[in-house]
Order: sequence, then C-alpha cells, then structure tokens
Amino acid sequence: MKIETVTGAGLLPHVPALARLRATVFAEWPYLYQAPEGEEARYLRHYAEDQGAAVILARDGEEIVGAATCQPMAATHGPVRACFEASGRNPLEYAYFGESVLLAPYRGQGLGVAFFAAREAHAKRLGLPLATFCAVVRNSNDPRRPAGYTPLDAFWRKRGYTHHPELSCVFDWTEIGDARPSPHALSFWIKALGRDREGAPAAERESQAQP
Repeated sequence: MKIETVTGAGLLPHVPALARLRATVFAEWPYLYQAPEGEEARYLRHYAEDQGAAVILARDGEEIVGAATCQPMAATHGPVRACFEASGRNPLEYAYFGESVLLAPYRGQGLGVAFFAAREAHAKRLGLPLATFCAVVRNSNDPRRPAGYTPLDAFWRKRGYTHHPELSCVFDWTEIGDARPSPHALSFWIKALGRDREGAPAAERESQAQP
C-alpha cells in the first residue's frame, strides 16, 4: 500500500478513477448517494483548480482504493462557510476535510488514520489552526441501516475531534432508488491542530479557540 498527497494539476490524471471510487463508496449507507452522470468528475476538478487543496490517495499497486480531500474552508462549499459564519466562527481559520472514501476490502487496516494524518499535515503547512469535517445525520432506527453497521464516532473522537451538533448544514442529493433530490442534514466535528496528541487535550484547545 502507498499513501500519496496530490495537489494541483497532478490530480487531473486521477479524476476518472476517483470519480468511480466516490460514486461506489457513497452509494453505501449512510449516504446512499446516487451520483449524477459527470458530476463527480466536475467536483473533483475543483480540487485541482484550488491551489490550497490536496487529495490523499491510497494505492494498492497502481489501483487507487481510497482517497481523502482537504482544502481551506474559504474555498469550499457555500453552505459550509455560511454555517460557520452564522455561528461567529472565522472560515479563514479552518481546513475543511470534504470526504474520506475507501473500498470495503481495505477498511480496518489503518488507512483511515493515515488519511487524517496526511490531511492534518497539509492543513498545518497551510498555516490553518483548525480542522473540520461533516457527516450525514441518520436516524439510528432507519430500516435501511445495515445489520452490524458501526458509526465512526468513536474513531473520530480517538483522532481528537469533537462533535458539534449545533453546527449543521443541508445538502440535497438523490438517494439510490429515488427519482429526485432530497435534503440531508450534516453535522460537524472540529479539532485544533496545535497539538498532535489524541483525545482531550486537542478537544480542550479547540473549545478554547472558539468565540
């Protein structure tokens, strides 16, 4: 396995493979995302055009089996920026981690940890003191939830992230089997990047950094 950080035009040759990867992983629970034709490629080219963005690739030989994204929040989706601005937070202080996708056979092997480490390192190189990402909010009693599914909350907390359910935004997408888009709420997790230790110290620093 190889982990590689790609930026700028270096991302363009990988766009087709990354588009297929995103569509495959996000079709699963909890997103159930039905990728529109061509939309994934257009979305990924946005990272190639953003000088502050990075995409972390996980390869098995030459095959890309996972990827994670990072960019300054100032360059990301309007609803994300608006959510933080409305809460009195400054988007210029944040790195936004857009997604982390990994094919099922490669999960549980430490690649998720590597993705967070590489994205946090990139955010620190950009001089951004805080990192955040959002995750879709689902009802635990949803009948579509697979048996044995384990939420990633404990994994994220172990990486030093604190859940902020009061911070949320809404994105529309079409779920698998639906004919039209529907709204989905996503809530945010935040970590201060001033210390590398996991758990409480990072959470405490994040809390102190907020207005």
